Amino acid sequence: MSELPAAVKAHPLINAWISLSEDGRVGVTSGKVEIGQGISLALRQIAADELGVDLSAMDIVQGDTRVCPDEGVTAGSLSVAMGGMAVRRAAAAARRHLLAHAATLLQAKADDLSVVDGTVLRAGVETDLTLWTLAREVDLAVPITLDDAPKAPGARTIAGSAASRDDLIDKLMGRVFIHDMVMEGMIHGRPIHTAALSSDGAGIDTAALAARPGVTVVEDGDFLAVLAPREEDAVAASRWAHSKLAPGEPDATPIGSPQSLTAHDGTTVVVVDTGDPFPSTGDGVESHVSRPFLAHGSIGPSCAIALWDADRLTVWTHSQSVFRLKAALAALLQHPQGAIDVIHKQGAGCYGHNGADDVAADAALMARTVPGRPVRVVWSRVDEFAAGPLGAPMATRAWAALGPDGRVEAMDVSVTSPPHSIRPGPDSPTFRAATALQHPPHLPPPQDIPAAQGGGAERNATPLYDIAHQRVRKTVVADLGVRTSALRSLGAHLNIVAIETVMDAAADAAGEDPATYRIAHLSDPRARAVIERATAAARWPQDTDEGEAWGLGFGRYKNVAGYCAIAALTPRPSSAP
Repeated sequence: MSELPAAVKAHPLINAWISLSEDGRVGVTSGKVEIGQGISLALRQIAADELGVDLSAMDIVQGDTRVCPDEGVTAGSLSVAMGGMAVRRAAAAARRHLLAHAATLLQAKADDLSVVDGTVLRAGVETDLTLWTLAREVDLAVPITLDDAPKAPGARTIAGSAASRDDLIDKLMGRVFIHDMVMEGMIHGRPIHTAALSSDGAGIDTAALAARPGVTVVEDGDFLAVLAPREEDAVAASRWAHSKLAPGEPDATPIGSPQSLTAHDGTTVVVVDTGDPFPSTGDGVESHVSRPFLAHGSIGPSCAIALWDADRLTVWTHSQSVFRLKAALAALLQHPQGAIDVIHKQGAGCYGHNGADDVAADAALMARTVPGRPVRVVWSRVDEFAAGPLGAPMATRAWAALGPDGRVEAMDVSVTSPPHSIRPGPDSPTFRAATALQHPPHLPPPQDIPAAQGGGAERNATPLYDIAHQRVRKTVVADLGVRTSALRSLGAHLNIVAIETVMDAAADAAGEDPATYRIAHLSDPRARAVIERATAAARWPQDTDEGEAWGLGFGRYKNVAGYCAIAALTPRPSSAP
């Protein structure tokens, strides 16, 4: 590796990542958080391998702004690729520094020393030195350098091998989830979310609401919530308040439908335009695909706990981005970042921007009215679907022009979609509650994710096939009245469906087998190989029964990472109306 990982450059000291305690434990601190993907185990395996310590001696702290390095958002399938490399480098640096001190004590060469189960060996023979005895005399507050080379892959025995998911028992017993946290003096809060972003709580008799058993009403502009020492009282009060809200008028054209997307004005940008000139007319094949709003539908609703102690705010959350949440809360509350701590606790797994950040803001706003009392807020299922960010609706058209030999000469892909990310950050406290406050923070207009960061609406809209003329355009629409944000793969899956559907149509028009046709358009050997492997495993093309058809799909993650091909035998779509 020619340079250190970006996170190591930002947090260059070994002790920002690795610590050794007197009781024979090793601590790993990481800014990447556990959201069900198993990285709490994977990161410990990586560190244990580099240090030469048994996995059972490893502990990990993740996503605690008080002690962990800031590694940005846990997203994009990069927790091991980036977070793991940072931990590997730090652990390798710790091993080198500790063994350098051992070599001095033993009057030996560092290359003659190794570590097994934390014990230092000299030429394969145990010494009386351990990593922990050495750590008493070695300062790990030193920078990680390129000289701190990790072990060669062949020397690793823990990382990449099977290990027991020792976190599962605690999950099954409800000992790790934020929903199960109990704190002394804790009270329960519930927000009263209106049906639409632009509506308020008019029609709710707040005096009658406050008169309910044990209930305290929290109001700030149009932000409305209830607090109660007993959770059932808070739930009953919020249900009563919701029953008093006036229902909204249904739209003649459902928002998020292809018709509603094209009815909104948007800004169109050309993402890719190769080939001169690009044919705009002529015979060809095309596909039109669309999707509605998508909800996360997590098995557990969003939850947070907040505590104001004097001027200090502490928030426990299952956010994917504790440092960005900390900065966004500071902007929302007009409170110094240095007086805010955000601590990750596990919740229902999610892949995208769900309600975790929003419920944390709700909890902080409620807790501000009862200093010294922890406030636990759990969203209802209605909140999850009506107030949480939703995956963006999209409409994608792909058009392909075929040459005399039946090959695709040109492809035009046009994507229409609202933005795919409104995650809160230091300059954009885009919480559900933000616009409801009496003194709302400044919120910049939502922007789609730029192509340099993987893209949002246009992700995977550029065909991977060898096509001389390619044009990709995206039109970003806004003001749908519903918040849209990141959800797994962003625009990728719909765009791949559009491209793959038009490739099927092109193969059919050319009278060729769809797999052979795709491979003929690919010079990338890995792309060809993954299609060949998938079709071989499926024994493509088997004879099909009446009413069945073969389907084939090919893509690459963000068009730059892992390759994937799927061959499946499926019921043939009905032609009946």
